[in-house]
Amino acid sequence: MSKTCVITGASRGIGRAIAITLSRREDIENIILISRTKEGLEETRSMMEEKHIECYAMDLTDYQEVEKVISSVGTRFGTIDYLLNVAGYANPKSLLETSIENWETTYKVNVHSIFYITKEVVKFMKRTGGKILNVASTAGSTARPGWLAYASSKAAIISMSQTLSDELSEYGILVYCISPGRCATELRRVLAPDEDQSTIMQPEHVGEVVNHLLSDTGICLDGQNIVVRKQVTKLINQNFNNKELTEQSL
Repeated sequence: MSKTCVITGASRGIGRAIAITLSRREDIENIILISRTKEGLEETRSMMEEKHIECYAMDLTDYQEVEKVISSVGTRFGTIDYLLNVAGYANPKSLLETSIENWETTYKVNVHSIFYITKEVVKFMKRTGGKILNVASTAGSTARPGWLAYASSKAAIISMSQTLSDELSEYGILVYCISPGRCATELRRVLAPDEDQSTIMQPEHVGEVVNHLLSDTGICLDGQNIVVRKQVTKLINQNFNNKELTEQSL
């Protein structure tokens, strides 16, 4: 049975890497890509294997548009099997430098939009079960001076994921939360502009971890904050090749 997958933040970085990786899977036929940038989405599409791919250039904080798109997708395909909340925003400032506009924008993108799109998807997913994966950050579980809005918003995603894992289990829905460490993305360049990105984890490494979690063997890892770092992804790739991924590995 072909499955339908929705990916936000798919125009670049981790979202793009996940889309490319999942397009290689035979069980996923319909892939819905969402991001602000149409050009970026089309570029992602060009890198993917041939599937039924739909691109929606939209603002995830436009809740009416989110409801419209998810309703259309869920109605046409009968259900939504996977939701990957990857989109994120960062404009790192210290407490005294953080404006209320900065704070509100960070939370609207990183927290409120995930709440709303998840709510709309679950209206369909609860009929058949499925998997939801939220991308948080290691910044959400450790002190990050100067990153107040971003770090606290990612902490909210970790908590939200753990709560939803229990709440949605009655529908056969598994909820995963991954917290990537340093990863070579455009967002990371905002947070650490002087960093040599060739020395840190790459988006495709995270894509492989996500692919495993969405597979039939990615069990017993839902409801946890799964930290993904460069040294951990090496271990995961080794275990993945051996068709083994244990809770202890993470």
